[in-house]
Amino acid sequence: MIDGATRSRRRFLQAALASAALAASARAADSRAGAGFDAVVASGAGAGDAPVFGSVQAAIDAAPRDGRRPYRIRIGRGVWREKLLIDKPNIHLIGEDRAGSVLSYDAAAGMARPDGEAWGTWGCASVIVRAPDFRAERLRIENAFDYVGNLSAPRFEPIGPNGAQAVALMLDRGAERSALHEVDLHGHQDTLFADAGRSLFRRCRIAGSVDFVFGGGNALFEDCELHSRYRPGKERQGYVAVPCTPSAQAYGLSFLRCRLTRDAEVPDASVALGRAWRPGRTFADGKYGDPDAVGAAVYLSCWMDAHIDPRGWDAMGYTARDGSRAMLAPEAARLYEHDSRGPGAARTPGRRRLDRAAVARHRRDLVLGGWQPEL
Repeated sequence: MIDGATRSRRRFLQAALASAALAASARAADSRAGAGFDAVVASGAGAGDAPVFGSVQAAIDAAPRDGRRPYRIRIGRGVWREKLLIDKPNIHLIGEDRAGSVLSYDAAAGMARPDGEAWGTWGCASVIVRAPDFRAERLRIENAFDYVGNLSAPRFEPIGPNGAQAVALMLDRGAERSALHEVDLHGHQDTLFADAGRSLFRRCRIAGSVDFVFGGGNALFEDCELHSRYRPGKERQGYVAVPCTPSAQAYGLSFLRCRLTRDAEVPDASVALGRAWRPGRTFADGKYGDPDAVGAAVYLSCWMDAHIDPRGWDAMGYTARDGSRAMLAPEAARLYEHDSRGPGAARTPGRRRLDRAAVARHRRDLVLGGWQPEL
């Protein structure tokens, strides 16, 4: 028989051993914090051989400009409030914690830059990428602009439709072969601006309301969540995919096995699958909607909640060549789906289906032109 005192001693010893094992594991993790990284972003002293920086931009600035090999930056836990520019190739940002390693800024298009001019949609992003082979893993990129508060009390003169465009991540001219894995992109209007190059988003979560995945790039989304956020007082709660794909480009925004979800307050049938965008460009004879923008977006084997409008796609306004306001109908762009599932997967005349040949052309290797990133 084992008496009570002996059992207590055993329990105490087991607890002590477990505590020691946890401490050893934590020490080992700390010692590995700099292992395999070229830089660490942390608020305190780091461990390992990698240099420690107090800001993300400082770590990026320390990377060699030639980008001959990946420059891996470990992003420690915390909210890093910085407006980041990545203009060097092969920058890899690896979060310590997907929920706790946060890259954040709060500029909206209508807000003033330091020089007094408005940021505009093309300049407001929290993270702007203008170089090839960018990679991000296990972190959160957000634009923390108070969109909902601005609906009731606008804080600036409108730029475009409202000035409240607030991009979290922009893949700008120069971006190519961008890969994001298990990254959360959070905003409201214009969360992700995938405007250039080929990019792959895998197991990411993208949250927003109006046009929150948009641009003219060739972006493939695999097993991602596209989450619609609530806009108080709005009958049309938002639009998911808004491409402005050049006419000669075969692929635009391609969603494979994604889930279209919503905030609890978002009503049924209040969100469009998307709309095609014809952005204003300056030409020799004036500034008007680019006639070469023939948006391409496709949903392949995606699950859709009931917030998706059974009609599917909406028209979108643009400035015509003669200066008048025109509407770009969904049928004038390349907006399709295949094998949609869930309560939002209606079959109506406005929701065009891809044929078998087109579905076969949407394999990853074909969409990405032979680029096969390891994720």
